[in-house]
Amino acid sequence: KNYSPDFGPQDILAEARRWDQRHGGNRKDWPKHAPDRDPERRLRIGYVSPDFRRHPVGYFFEPILEAHERSAVEVFCYAANRTADEVSGRMKAHADHWRDIADLDDRAAAALISGDKIDILVDLAGHSAANRLTLFGRKPAPVQATGGGMFGTSGMAAMDYILTDRFESPEDSDEDYSETPVRLADDYVCYRAPEYAPGVAPPPFRGNGFITFGCFNNLAKISRDAASLWARVLDATPQSKLMLKTGALGCREAREHFAELFAAAGLAPDRLVLSPGVPHQELLKAYSGIDVALDPMPYSGGLTTLEALWQGVPVVSMAGNTFAGRHSASHLSNAGLIELVAATADEYVEIAVNLA
Repeated sequence: KNYSPDFGPQDILAEARRWDQRHGGNRKDWPKHAPDRDPERRLRIGYVSPDFRRHPVGYFFEPILEAHERSAVEVFCYAANRTADEVSGRMKAHADHWRDIADLDDRAAAALISGDKIDILVDLAGHSAANRLTLFGRKPAPVQATGGGMFGTSGMAAMDYILTDRFESPEDSDEDYSETPVRLADDYVCYRAPEYAPGVAPPPFRGNGFITFGCFNNLAKISRDAASLWARVLDATPQSKLMLKTGALGCREAREHFAELFAAAGLAPDRLVLSPGVPHQELLKAYSGIDVALDPMPYSGGLTTLEALWQGVPVVSMAGNTFAGRHSASHLSNAGLIELVAATADEYVEIAVNLA
């Protein structure tokens, strides 16, 4: 439902709560916690993720893990990874305690966490792939929060807080969450570019003589509304082109589908460039081939937007009415680029055309 323009935040919350009723555990089974209230001791914080690796969560979480104040916090990482890489290795070095739980069922993992006497347990996956939300349903820690890798409310009675910010979760949106929103001061994530990120290249229109708009997001995020809006942008900027670049475009059926989607929106075939994905380092270099990035809707870009900005490419976004629909609005606003965030479709077109 996060990917469809036909559903709003209350629909998503209702679906998440239905999931919780079926899979989230029973409140009656929660253990009684007796936290150590010694004010002089270090707070024991646990992080649970299947993505302590080269992954958006890895790029968001590594700088946080590295910067934790060790005199105040004792850090436990509960890694549900099936694969590991050099990012995993650096994270392991930064953690006080590293627990591999990929092969543990929820009962065993919950017992491990309870035995570690964790004060605050943080989920970094939400309802994304390979999550361990059912582990959180056992309430192995007295305080539990979700943040960093999720795309909206968990819907869980066992989840106390959701980590967000004032742009991602405006003050009037509390009713869209089963959790209590905790609005962080700047952004709800902290991005660190990989060491192989290239330098910022000059805008390609200087050599091409025309503007190239682009989107490197997951194709599932490109809805019919996005296609229609982007066609309007190109219609208002003669000779411009739109480049889509992602792994799924290596599939002929996917290319045909999106060619048809944009043709139905009125975009001529010769103005659409469908390019397959490449290794991550080459993907970052590929930003040198676009002048302006167009953010999809209703599911906004997250890491993709941050990477575009890092590579010097402005991103035009429209703030949606869901958590997933405001990722880019949050990143842009926190970076002081609020002028790139539209409130309406007409504003979106105007901002993109003015940039062009």
